[in-house]
Amino acid sequence: MFGASPVLSFRTCFHFYFPSAGKFFNMSRAMVHLLGILWLCLLPLLALNVEAQIEYLKYKDPKQPVAVRVKDLLNRMTLEEKIGQMVQIDRSVANAEVMKTNFIGSVLSGGGSEPLPKATAQDWINMINEFQKGSLASRLGIPMMYGIDAVHGHNNVYNATIFPHNVGLGCTRDPDLAQRIGAATALEVRATGIPYVFAPCIAVCRDPRWGRCYESYSEDQKIVQEMTEIITGLQGDVPADYKKGFPYVGGKTKVAACAKHFVGDGGTTRGINENNTVIDWHGLLSLHMPAYSDSILKGVSTVMVSYSSWNGIKMHANRDLVTGFLKNTLKFKGFVISDWQGIDKITSPPGSNYSYSVQAAIEAGVDMVMVPFIFNEFIQDLTLLVKNNIIPMDRIDDAVQRILFVKFTMGLFENPLADYSLVNQLGSQEHRNLAREAVRKSLVLLKNGKNGSTPLLPLPKKTSKILVAGTHADNLGYQCGGWTIKWQGFTGNTDTSGTTILSAIKSTVDPSTQVVFQENPGSEFVKSNNFDYAIVVVGEPPYAETAGDSTTLTMSDPGPNIINNVCGTVKCVVVVISGRPIVMEPYVNSIDALVAAWLPGSEGQGVTDVLFGDYGFTGKLARTWFKSVDQLPMNVGDPHYDPLYPFGFGLATESVTEIVTKSTSAAVGTRAGIFTIMMTLIISLFLIG
Repeated sequence: MFGASPVLSFRTCFHFYFPSAGKFFNMSRAMVHLLGILWLCLLPLLALNVEAQIEYLKYKDPKQPVAVRVKDLLNRMTLEEKIGQMVQIDRSVANAEVMKTNFIGSVLSGGGSEPLPKATAQDWINMINEFQKGSLASRLGIPMMYGIDAVHGHNNVYNATIFPHNVGLGCTRDPDLAQRIGAATALEVRATGIPYVFAPCIAVCRDPRWGRCYESYSEDQKIVQEMTEIITGLQGDVPADYKKGFPYVGGKTKVAACAKHFVGDGGTTRGINENNTVIDWHGLLSLHMPAYSDSILKGVSTVMVSYSSWNGIKMHANRDLVTGFLKNTLKFKGFVISDWQGIDKITSPPGSNYSYSVQAAIEAGVDMVMVPFIFNEFIQDLTLLVKNNIIPMDRIDDAVQRILFVKFTMGLFENPLADYSLVNQLGSQEHRNLAREAVRKSLVLLKNGKNGSTPLLPLPKKTSKILVAGTHADNLGYQCGGWTIKWQGFTGNTDTSGTTILSAIKSTVDPSTQVVFQENPGSEFVKSNNFDYAIVVVGEPPYAETAGDSTTLTMSDPGPNIINNVCGTVKCVVVVISGRPIVMEPYVNSIDALVAAWLPGSEGQGVTDVLFGDYGFTGKLARTWFKSVDQLPMNVGDPHYDPLYPFGFGLATESVTEIVTKSTSAAVGTRAGIFTIMMTLIISLFLIG
């Protein structure tokens, strides 16, 4: 009976069994029976409740397959909760209450957005955990994921290791190095409690006038493809039997990565940031798309859409490419995220028809929107679009399924709160040593000796007196470039820790060698000091995105005067700190040695490692060095190709140790040869006599 009617009320049970209980039984006996019947009546209900509790916790059970957990959770979510997961907001507008009441899916730090100046790893963790506690207190307790730009190390964070920018890493042609940098970056990011990075940039920069060219590994898509190996460092190696296209994150020391910016961002007309890429379908597929295929095979978790357009169509509104090609053809199963206020820029001027922008982006296939401030307006507009049947619920479910799949895969439900266990990884000596290795492998030697004269490099460590000059010799901010501590970078030596090139020179030369530093020396000063040689370090100031767009590509003043004043008087090596090739042809003849150091980051000793011959130069240009900006765009294979230094160029040198070893071997060989000849003559004379 109870099995057939588990919701039978206690009163019904009681009257069924005891219609005249008050007349025939005393109170104590009735109470015993009452409790017994009450237990029998409630037992089925309790069993149902326990079963319901187990069912309710299915999405929180790590033993369940991810797909099962995603489906279970999605079925429990309201429209409001689903749309909340599609929102990413900046930390400046986030707090625990906002996270809880709006079901926000993700928070980010924009460039330079930090808990407080020079924040420690613990400061970051404490802030992020507060946001996370708000998310966990929501009805379903869905954790948020915190994201940050970590494009050359954990570059927003004080005391982090700053690796060379991608423009330099491409010159190493070393995918294994890229993977190790990815792994080190993941550790430093996790050290601050962050599980998600907006990296790597896999743009193929076809015009150095573009302000983001230093974020690109090369003008050649093959090098960019090879360097996607950084993804396996960030996320971990995908298991052999893992499903193609599905996101993968291999544990608490790894992070979710983001391939960006889909697609064609490096091919815009005249290199203008966020502009239009004019190229046919075959060109897009063969030049700008291959690295995305490679990234998906490596299990990349997310893809960020580009601000730019393809043949006039904004990428944030391009359904054919985002949904049709990326999701359907390439079978990408992670989630697609917009760029910062990316959907606003669908219209001109930006934000002029926000509701339309929301509709166009979501219909195109954008799953998570980097709002990052006006989240209430976004939530309201998207909610109305769904309720009015303009955007189907299937599209919302697809977006949320993808977001939840990444969150489950990265273990966010099991480990939503960060701890201090990895804080010592931030800026560790091991990582700084790796960055130093990356610097010396990325430097490209473009010239070594005037007109066939004796090579200037490697420089002797022990000599009388040397001059170090230039705007970039003692400036850590210039050395690191944009996207370092602040969005546009910084100037000076106090915003983070590292070793400037000047400091590296002083620690490398013999203690008896006098090092004289003067940023902008006059020619008379140089002539009167009888320097043995000079090291001149010049280049570009830091910049990011549109602020870096340039039609002239010239070095910062007074760089040209410094080169003329110094190199016209004393033997000099010029080290160029820049995010791309810049105008150098007018100065090359007066220079003894020329080194492209790109944006080497925090470890200046990587520069001196090769200048002084502790290691040889091995870097090769991953992009063409032009003679004049009038030639641009000019890439390897173009009919009008006439560069100052071609793609793939780079002089090789041996380390001092190798040179000494060869000299010694040669001397030993010569002595052995002479001995053999003498013995032969003696024996011959003896036999003749």
